[in-house]
Amino acid sequence: MKQNTMIRQLPKLTLRAKILSVVFALAAAVALPQILHVAGRALGVGTALGEIWLPMHLPILLVGLLAGPAVGGLAGVFAPMLSFLLSGMPVVAALPFMCIELCAYGFCTGALRSMRVPVAVKLLAAQLLGRGVRTLAILLASVGGHTALTAGSVWTAVKAGLPGLALQWILIPLAVWVIEKLHANEK
Repeated sequence: MKQNTMIRQLPKLTLRAKILSVVFALAAAVALPQILHVAGRALGVGTALGEIWLPMHLPILLVGLLAGPAVGGLAGVFAPMLSFLLSGMPVVAALPFMCIELCAYGFCTGALRSMRVPVAVKLLAAQLLGRGVRTLAILLASVGGHTALTAGSVWTAVKAGLPGLALQWILIPLAVWVIEKLHANEK
């Protein structure tokens, strides 16, 4: 009996493949926002393209699905830090919250990796958890007076990032499907 490709388990990765996945995710999480920032400057919209398309989220969500929760979580923590060190983005005020959010994304998709549910369900759960964790972190920091960000800024970011969320719902299941097909052809 043929399984639905949307709920088939992804292949287990070797340590080497997990390391390569992290390297790819970190490179993509740094490069994609920079490409959009350059395009945004050329179009006169500044960083708006990054806020709309959420380019750093894509590789972190995907690496969690492919390589598991530890790899996804670590990539999520280190991607914003590496980006900041190389480019100065994200801004210092947002950096810890992006690390927390992306760690939640990578960890959650990784934790759901072996569940037999559609990729879209895993993705939606990770998106909700990631934004929820970020909101909670911002609320806790604002209570202590340690941030200029507010929970309302999360809602504003969610609204601005709806096209990016839609892009994730298309590209990530497509990428998983391609990887499953490639894996099936290797057997």
